[in-house]
Amino acid sequence: MSTAAEKVVIEALALSPSLRAFVAEKLIESLDASDNQPLSTRWREELRKRCAEMDRGEVEMRDADKVFADAFASLS
Repeated sequence: MSTAAEKVVIEALALSPSLRAFVAEKLIESLDASDNQPLSTRWREELRKRCAEMDRGEVEMRDADKVFADAFASLS
């Protein structure tokens, strides 16, 4: 990883959870935009809704590694 990328990651991880979610949303949007296809209005609204739910503490945040481990365990 480049020094610039490492600096961005370190600084982003120091942000509050809601600000990290905002940054993540913007980064994901930028990946979708690379296909020259903007996010649909419906998907953009869904992202904003979910981010707002996280900001208000209405949803349970779970560790992705644990979620995937549980999912794979249930398949065996």
